[in-house]
Amino acid sequence: MNGQKVRILIAGSAVGGILVLLYLFHPAKTAIFLPCPIHVVTGYHCPGCGSLRAIHNLFHGHVGAAMSLNPLLVLSIPFVGAMFLKPTWFCKRWIPWVTLGIIVSYGIVRNIPMWPFRWLAPH
Repeated sequence: MNGQKVRILIAGSAVGGILVLLYLFHPAKTAIFLPCPIHVVTGYHCPGCGSLRAIHNLFHGHVGAAMSLNPLLVLSIPFVGAMFLKPTWFCKRWIPWVTLGIIVSYGIVRNIPMWPFRWLAPH
């Protein structure tokens, strides 16, 4: 087995282990998962805030609860799946810039303390 295959196997095992932990333990009710450091330090929700709890809820079939925690994560799942199925669709120079723009914009908009933007903050 060459070095690259070993690294892929280790990374896949680590991701698989984390996903098993996310299925078994609710991130808000256990100390296994650390809170978001950006939220702890600043009080603002980063684009990823609520993602672990959203994934836990998706694993248990609670799509509505997952959407209330991080709608961007839930809505991006089909695109991530398509990226793995057809990587050539995503080999455009503008894709990373648009993705970065969406993530940064989402991080800003979900912290605006008025309706309808409050809906984007984790509940």
